[in-house]
Amino acid sequence: MKKLIKFLLFGIFFLAVVAFILLKQPWFQDKLFQTALSNIAAPVSQLPEEDSLTAVVCGSRSPINDPNRAEACILVQAGDQIFIFDTGNGSAQNLHNWNMPWNRLEGIFYTHLHSDHISDIADFHQGTWINGQRSSKQKVFGPEGVQLLTDGIELAYTKDYFFRNEHHGDIIAPLNIVGFDTHTVNLNNPVLIDNEDLKITAYSVSHDPVDPALGYRIDYKGRSISISGDTIYDQNLVNNSKDADVLFHESMSLEILDLINANAKATGNMVAEIVTVDILDYHTPILEVVKAAKDANVRHLVFYHHLPAPRNQIMEEVMYRGVDEIMQEWTASNDGTMIILPIDSEEIIITSIK
Repeated sequence: MKKLIKFLLFGIFFLAVVAFILLKQPWFQDKLFQTALSNIAAPVSQLPEEDSLTAVVCGSRSPINDPNRAEACILVQAGDQIFIFDTGNGSAQNLHNWNMPWNRLEGIFYTHLHSDHISDIADFHQGTWINGQRSSKQKVFGPEGVQLLTDGIELAYTKDYFFRNEHHGDIIAPLNIVGFDTHTVNLNNPVLIDNEDLKITAYSVSHDPVDPALGYRIDYKGRSISISGDTIYDQNLVNNSKDADVLFHESMSLEILDLINANAKATGNMVAEIVTVDILDYHTPILEVVKAAKDANVRHLVFYHHLPAPRNQIMEEVMYRGVDEIMQEWTASNDGTMIILPIDSEEIIITSIK
């Protein structure tokens, strides 16, 4: 037995020495580097290939900072088409890290025009223009004011567009499709996309003084997702989310915000003291979110746009205290939380992208 152990230890030591020597050799370094470059050049998307309605939380936090989360963003894949709902700070980088297939992004939809829902719009435009090689301007849908947003981005990035075209040419950075094809949502005609299999419908929610503010419902081959955007409890959201498989709803913890407010008062942080009071009147407390989900008879509730985002298990337990007593099927999302709704099935698969 001792001889065997000595032999194994010698073998491990020998392999370690060989590996050390090889790693110092230029030809071996080049070989490893070439393998790494091959993987980078042909990235593999983590989105499901089977026919399904899938949603990925590409940003799960509110403006209250969390170094491990991006601001509000949800990716929805219906078959092979991809749609983005809000483009909060950090969400584009998440999608780059997850090997987002930019060539399949059909449209960007905005719930409202607060900065934490729009700030990455230029990065999304870049992703579909250069990386995705789209064939037309980037489609954008949103409430009144969305045209100001896209016009402003186009103006701010005018030089960037021309510099990239001059450097890379029309094949890589064509100017004829640079910019946005912007559609202001008219709630008198709320159905934005309607083909044989896919329907995307906008509906109003209550986020005063932000008006209009929108939610969206996505129906695909018998599966359905509703996205709240920012809102208080809203009967219109309930009506438009009826019997949906999944409701993504913003969440606010009154208990934790009260503690933050008390600490702000004690430390003389005037901004935090005022803001933690102001936000209470246009977001939805956790248990009212659950009430909305129950009233709408949704099958699974996903909390996102956390106010604030829980940073550990204890904070999450405090934030979602009492939810289990009302509803069992719920998820507190992180960046990367993925919900898969296979077609011709009632299954709800909850997993994550890393």
